[in-house]
Formats: sequence, structure tokens, C-alpha cells
Amino acid sequence: MKTLLRGFGRQLLVGATILLAFTAVLGIGYPVLVWGMSRTVAESADGAVVYDAAGCPVGSALIGVDLEPAAGQPDPFLHGRPSGDPAVSGASNLGPNSPQLRDLVNERRATIAAREGVDPAAVPADAVTGSGSGLDPNISPAYAALQIPRLARTNGMTVEQVRAIVDRNTAGRQLGVLGAPRVNVRQVNLDLGHRAPACSAQSEPRGR
Repeated sequence: MKTLLRGFGRQLLVGATILLAFTAVLGIGYPVLVWGMSRTVAESADGAVVYDAAGCPVGSALIGVDLEPAAGQPDPFLHGRPSGDPAVSGASNLGPNSPQLRDLVNERRATIAAREGVDPAAVPADAVTGSGSGLDPNISPAYAALQIPRLARTNGMTVEQVRAIVDRNTAGRQLGVLGAPRVNVRQVNLDLGHRAPACSAQSEPRGR
């Protein structure tokens, strides 16, 4: 009986030791390691927050928000891709043969063509189609270029100045082969001088 109890005690001690060891490694060590790496190698760990020139947070570089001008006022903003309900973050699920999607795309194309003063055939595809999430922060260089004349006119800048801002915020293909060149809409709007409307902070500009 004593031998049985002694063996059971040893097994219990071994089991408890293994439990404590794995708790320390997987429950404490691994989470701390991942947290530490996120603080040193990934700027998106805190949501990739973007700040305006006054140091006010204006959103995330990873989430697109299409700004709208005040009613009856000139449109000074670079616009992104169409988005649905940002609270849902999803596509419309309308298929390529959907009459509803066709009509929606044609309506968007006509609206953008009128806004930019161009022929509807000049409107790029990403200007009239939403991304899978509906919150794409980037647009194609072609769509950005289409908006440069209006941006220069409404922001009191030259076309060359606006084009330089767009070029500065244009990223190429990842690793040279993956994806497509893209322009970050929020960064361009910040560089054009637009600020967070509800923030009055006067701190030094923070890194973006």
C-alpha cells in the first residue's frame, strides 16, 4: 500500500512539475516574447495609428476612410475606393453578372467622371469597385493621377506639388513582384494639409 501511495505521489509531482513548466513557457514566456517582438518589428501592433501635423490621431494607415467635403464646398480630398458599412467591413457579395452591381458601377463611374471632369472611360476600375473588406486604405496610381488636377485646384497648389505628394506616398510591389503599386489615401490627405477636425492638440508632430 505504501509503495502504491509513494508511486502515486511521484506521478502527481511529475504531473504538477510538467504543468507548471508548460504554464511558464506557453502561458507566460511565449506571450511575452510575441508582445516584445510586436513592439520592435511591427508598427501595426497598436493599429498603425496615423497623426496629423498637430499630433492629433486621425485613424489607421491600414484602414481607409473616404472623406467627404462639406455641402456646397469644393472637394479638396483624395478619395479612396468605394466602401460599404465600416462597422461590418465586408463586400457586397454581388456577382459579376448582377444587374444591381452593373448599375452601381455605372453610377459610380458617372459620378467620378463628373467630379474629375473626365470622360467616364478614363475612370480606373478600382475607383468604382470596392475591396473585399470595403476598407482598402490604398488606391491605384492611375486613380490618384486622375484626381491630381482637382486636388491642385481646390488646395491652392500646383499640379507638380500635388504629384510630388502622391509620388512620395506611392509604394511599389512587395518584394518587387507581389501585389501592385499603391497610393495611401490618408497619407496624401495629411500631406495636403488636412487635419483632424475635432482635435485642437498643439503638440509636436508624431511619426507616421
